[in-house]
Amino acid sequence: MIRFLRSRLPAFRHAFSGLGYVLRTQKNAWIHAMATLLVIALGFWLHLDLIQWALLTFAIGVVWLSEAFNTALEAFIDLVNPDTHPLAGIAKDTAAAAVLIAAITAAVIGFLILGPPLFQKVFALW
Repeated sequence: MIRFLRSRLPAFRHAFSGLGYVLRTQKNAWIHAMATLLVIALGFWLHLDLIQWALLTFAIGVVWLSEAFNTALEAFIDLVNPDTHPLAGIAKDTAAAAVLIAAITAAVIGFLILGPPLFQKVFALW
């Protein structure tokens, strides 16, 4: 079992390297990172329950997953066809649209979960 776990370490290194690449090269990943940190902070402040945390975690994960796939697809398209091609542009735009859809969906989920207790807490401070 130890040998198996050690053999998996390079796979984890590659995965973290890919995540690092996304964070270093994709400006939108910084927006996702800030939104992720804000949602987590608000979640702790609002004392969310387990189901709410699960839904927010899923939404955050889908956004990060789509951003990583978008980055991988863009790199692959640039490798295969470094010249500008209409179909390459469609593929890149469609992948970016997937990230946008995921981010909008996550924002709606975040608003539905965080909105009511946040408004309640803010109004209680007044």
